[in-house]
Amino acid sequence: MRTDGRGYLLVLGAAALWSTSGLFIRWTVASSGFTPLSLAFWRDLTTFLCLFASLALLRPRWLRVARRDLPWLIGLGAIGVGTFHVLWNLAILYIGYAPATVLLYSSPAFVAIVAWLVWQEPLTRVKVLAILLTLTGCVLVAGPEEVVGIELTASGLLIGLTAALAYGGFSLFGRQVAPRYTPWTVLTYGFGFGALALLPLQFGRPGPWPATGETWLWFAGLVLAATIVPFGAYLAALQRLPVSVASILAASEVVFGAFIGYAFFAERLQGWQFLGAALVMAGVTLLVTRRRG
Repeated sequence: MRTDGRGYLLVLGAAALWSTSGLFIRWTVASSGFTPLSLAFWRDLTTFLCLFASLALLRPRWLRVARRDLPWLIGLGAIGVGTFHVLWNLAILYIGYAPATVLLYSSPAFVAIVAWLVWQEPLTRVKVLAILLTLTGCVLVAGPEEVVGIELTASGLLIGLTAALAYGGFSLFGRQVAPRYTPWTVLTYGFGFGALALLPLQFGRPGPWPATGETWLWFAGLVLAATIVPFGAYLAALQRLPVSVASILAASEVVFGAFIGYAFFAERLQGWQFLGAALVMAGVTLLVTRRRG
C-alpha cells in the first residue's frame, strides 16, 4: 500500500469539509421543516441520486460491482451511513453534542483493534499514543465542563458508543472495497443502502415541503461540500493509507469544527480548547512524521 503524502492530505481535507456539515445542518433546519432524522434520510437519498445519475450518464461501467462485494457495500451503507446517522442524532438528543462527540471519536481505537485482529495492521506504540492524544484533545475541544458535568445514563452511553462503532464501520467496510472500485462507485452503493436503511423511519411522516430557495441552497451545500466531496476523498485515502491511520487522522474534524463554531456562531474558545486542538494535531503529526520517516 502506498503511503505518500496525498493520502494524509486527502483525509485532512475530508475532515475539514466534514466539519462544515454543522453549518449546513443548522442553516437547513432553521430555514425549513426538516427534522434531524428526516434531514439524515433526505441527505443520504439525494446523495445517492446525484451520484447514480452522474455515473449512469458519464461512467456507467463504474456502476458494476462483483456479487461478492455486495455484503461489504450493504454493511458500509446500512451500518456506516444509515445506522450511524440515526444513532448520531439520538446520541445528541440523549447526552448532548459535546459528550456525543467525545464518544464518537473513540472509534479510532475500535478501528485500530479490528484492523489489527482481522488484517494484521500493526498496533504500534505510536498508534496507541496518537489515539490517546487525539481522544484527550477531543475531550478538551468539546469542553471538559460539559463532558464532566453531564449525567450519563446507561442508555445514553450505549447509544453513544454504538454510534462510534457504526462510525468506525464506514472505515472498516470501506477499507475492504476501496482498493477495487472508484470512490464514486463505493459512495453510490453506500448511500443507496444507507437511504434504504432509513426509509422505514420515514413512513407516515410528512415531507419537509414546501422548501424555500434558501433551504435548497444550504441543503445543496450539505450534499456536495459536506458529503460527496469529503466522503470521496476519504475513500480515495483508504487506497493509500492503513485504515487505522486514516481513522485517527479523521479525528482532526473536531478541531476544524471548533474553529468554524468560533468564526460563524461566535462560540467562545477557552484556553483548554486550544490545548485540545494542539493535542489532536500532535497526534496527527506524530502519525504522519513517523510513517513517512
